[in-house]
Amino acid sequence: MFGMLKLINPMLIFIAMILTFIASYTGLDLFTLVRSSERNRRFLFWGGTFSLGVGIWIMNFIGMLAININGSGNFHIPFTILSLILGIFFTGLAFYGVIDQELKRNQLWISSFFMTIAVLSTHITGLFAMKTSIHFNPTLFILATLIIFGTFIISLWMLFHSKTLSKFNEFWIKPISSLLITGAIIEGYLLLLRTSSDFYGASFENEVASSRSFLIYLVLFVSILFLSGLVGSRTVVGKRLADSDTYLKDIETALDVSAIVTITNSDGIITYVNDKFVEISKYEKDEIIGKTHQILNSNYHSKEFFRNLWNTVSSGNIWSGEIRNRSKDGRYYWVESTIVPFLNNDGKPYQFVSIRTDITALKTTEAHLKATIKEVGDIKFALDQSSIVAFTNEYGEITNVNDKFCQISKFGRDELIGQTHSLLNSGYHSKEFFKNLWITIRKGNVWKGEIRNRAKDGTFYWVDTTIIPFLDEYGKPYQYLAIRNDITEKKKNEQILHRQDKLAAVGQLAAGVAHEIRNPLTSIRGYTEFLQMDETNNERLEYFDIILDEISRLNNIVEDFMMLAKPKAVLLEEKNVVPILKNVLSLFELEASKKNVDFQFEPKVDEILVNCDENRLKQVFINFIKNAIDAMPAGGELIVNTIVLNNQVYISIEDTGIGIPPEKLKNIGEPFYTTKKNGNGLGLMVSFHIIESHNGKVNIESELNKGTKFIIELPVILD
Repeated sequence: MFGMLKLINPMLIFIAMILTFIASYTGLDLFTLVRSSERNRRFLFWGGTFSLGVGIWIMNFIGMLAININGSGNFHIPFTILSLILGIFFTGLAFYGVIDQELKRNQLWISSFFMTIAVLSTHITGLFAMKTSIHFNPTLFILATLIIFGTFIISLWMLFHSKTLSKFNEFWIKPISSLLITGAIIEGYLLLLRTSSDFYGASFENEVASSRSFLIYLVLFVSILFLSGLVGSRTVVGKRLADSDTYLKDIETALDVSAIVTITNSDGIITYVNDKFVEISKYEKDEIIGKTHQILNSNYHSKEFFRNLWNTVSSGNIWSGEIRNRSKDGRYYWVESTIVPFLNNDGKPYQFVSIRTDITALKTTEAHLKATIKEVGDIKFALDQSSIVAFTNEYGEITNVNDKFCQISKFGRDELIGQTHSLLNSGYHSKEFFKNLWITIRKGNVWKGEIRNRAKDGTFYWVDTTIIPFLDEYGKPYQYLAIRNDITEKKKNEQILHRQDKLAAVGQLAAGVAHEIRNPLTSIRGYTEFLQMDETNNERLEYFDIILDEISRLNNIVEDFMMLAKPKAVLLEEKNVVPILKNVLSLFELEASKKNVDFQFEPKVDEILVNCDENRLKQVFINFIKNAIDAMPAGGELIVNTIVLNNQVYISIEDTGIGIPPEKLKNIGEPFYTTKKNGNGLGLMVSFHIIESHNGKVNIESELNKGTKFIIELPVILD
C-alpha cells in the first residue's frame, strides 16, 4: 500500500479533485435550475447530467493515470469511453426522479443508489481500460460502497429534501452539497483503489514503467478538454439565459404597452411607474416617485376598503379588485387592479407590483346598461301593473305570461305555458278574423284590435289587443309580444249606451203612438163591454171575450210604450227576493204542467234582502220565466238558483230548451228584436231597463240545443 502511495502524483490528484468539484457544482447548479425553471428544462437536465457524469469519470481517469497503473501510455480506449458513458447514464437515472417532483424518502434512496452505481461502474470499467486484473477485498468493497452510498444520501437530502435547511440558508447548501458529492467520488476512488491494491498490492509495485512527459501531456489534454466542455456548457446556458432575459423584456414591453404598472416598497411608497401610468394619471414620473397611491385617491372608496386591501397584501396574499382613481387634471378613471406582494426569506413583503387595466369605458357602459336594465324593469313593472302581457314563439305557443294574464283568464301559469291562445277562444269571432290576424303579424306588421275571450270559469271578457312581432336578422318573426287591456266594462257601457240610444228613439215613438192609440182603445173597450152586456148568444160572447183580450194585449203594449216614453220614478223598498221568486213560479205552475216543464228551485238560504220595486221586479221574473217555458215546446226543466257572493245576489233562470244562436245572442234586449214568432222585442228590453234601474246587470249564456241561462245580478243588503 505504501509503495503504491509513493507512485501517486499529488499534483494530478489535486487537479482531478478541483475538476471534480467544478463539475459537481456545475451539475447541481443546472439540476436546481431544472426544478425552478419552466423553460429549457430538457437542455438543463442533460447539461447537469453530462457535467456530473464527467466529474465522476475524470476523478477515476486522472487518478488512474496518477499512479501509473500498467504504464501511463498503455490503456484501452473503448473501455475508457464506456466508463464515461456509464457515469453519465447512471447519473441521469439518479436525477431523473428528482427534478420533476418533491424528493420523497424512497426516491432519495433510489437516486443515491444510482449515483453509487455510477461511481462503481466508472471505477471498475476504468480499471479494465487500464488493462488491470481486478481483484477486490469483499469486506473493504462493501464498506467502501456503503460509505459512498451514505455520503450521496446526505448530500441529496441537504439539497433537495430538507425544507428546514433550505429555509435557514440557501446560499451555502449548494457548495456544501457539491463538496459532499465530490468527497463521495474521491472516497470511491481511494477506497476502491485501496480495496483492490491491498489484495493485489504486488502488482502495482512490480509493473511500474513511468513515462512522466507523456502523462503530463495527457492530463493536460484531458483537463483542457474538460474545462472547454464546462466553458461551452456555461456559454450555452448563458445564451439560454440571455434568451430568457429577452423573453422577460418582451413580456415587460407587452405589459408596458397594455397595462398600467407600478412598483412600491413595503411601506407603499412608489419606486417605479411605467409610461402607461404616466399617460392615464397625467402625473410625470418625478411627480409620482416617492409618493404613495394616496395622491390618486378619488374619495369614492371607504377607508375600510383600503384597510382590507392593505391587510391582504401585507399578509403576503394577492389582491384583485376595481378602484376608481382621480388623475392630476381631476378626471376620474376606473382600473381593474391586481397587487402582487414579493416576499423575502422571512415570508414578509419587501415590495408590491401593481398591474392595472383601464376599465373606464367598461364601467361607463356598465352604468348605462344598469340604467337601461332599470328602465326596462320599470317599463315591465308598469306593464305588469296595467296590462295583460303574453309572449309566444313563432308558432303561437305561449312562452311567458304575467300575473295580470293569469288573474283575468283564471288559468295558472303552468296551465298556459306551452298552449296557444285557442285555449281562450270564446267562439265569438270567426275563423276569418283569426286568419287575417295571423297573416298580418307573420308579415312582421303590428296588429291591433278587440277580442272577446273566455276565462277558465266560463265567463267572457273583452281585451283591447296589440300584437308586436319580434324579427330575426332575416326579417322573420321569432316571437310575438301581445299587450292587452281589459275593456270588458267599456264594452258593457257601450252596449248600455247603444240600448239607451235605441230606448230614446223608441221613447220618442212611444210618446206619439201611445197618445194616438190609447184614447181610441179606451173607446173601443168601453163600447165592446157595453155591447157584451146585452148579448145572450154564447158564441158571440166568446167573440167579445177574444176582442177584449186583444184590446188588453194592445193596451199592455201601449203601457210598455208609455213606460219607455216617460219612465216612472222607481220606489225601492227592502224586500226578500226568495218569496218573490216562489210567488212568480206559482203563477206558471199550470202552464208548466201543460207543457211538461218541471220546476227546480231550492234556495240555500230563505232570506236574501234587496232594495227593489217588487212589482217591477216581478215583471222581470215573469218575462224571463215565460220566455224559458216558451223555449221548451217539447218540455224540459226550468232551474232557478240564487247565490250570494261578494255582496251580490246572482239569480239564474236556466232552461233546457233550443238555445239561442251566437249571432242572435248579441242582439238580445234591443228594441223590436225577438226570437219568437209572436214577440215584439219590448219585453226583454223593458226587463233589462228595470234591472239597470235597480243598479243591477243581466248576463245571458246560451248554447244551441242545450239551453239558455239568464243571470240577474243585484246588490244585497248587508246585516
